Amino acid sequence: MSVLDNYETWKDFLANRLEQAQSEGMSQETISNVAYEVGDYLAKSVEVKNDETAVLRELWNAASKEEQQAIANTMVKLVQKGNTH
Repeated sequence: MSVLDNYETWKDFLANRLEQAQSEGMSQETISNVAYEVGDYLAKSVEVKNDETAVLRELWNAASKEEQQAIANTMVKLVQKGNTH
């Protein structure tokens, strides 16, 4: 099973990776840039596995680059706050 199969599993995975990046000293700006790159890759290259990621892909594809950065930053904030349910 892929972490992308279930939205809650995906958010937990992101939260763990974010915690690891922060503990290794990665700056918030770098985290933001990586989040954007991951979001762009997922929107372009990964098959949608659930309704939540389908909505995220639609939002991403409709958004400008600045809006995509805001979506990526919002996902980072979401997992930083521990909102996994």
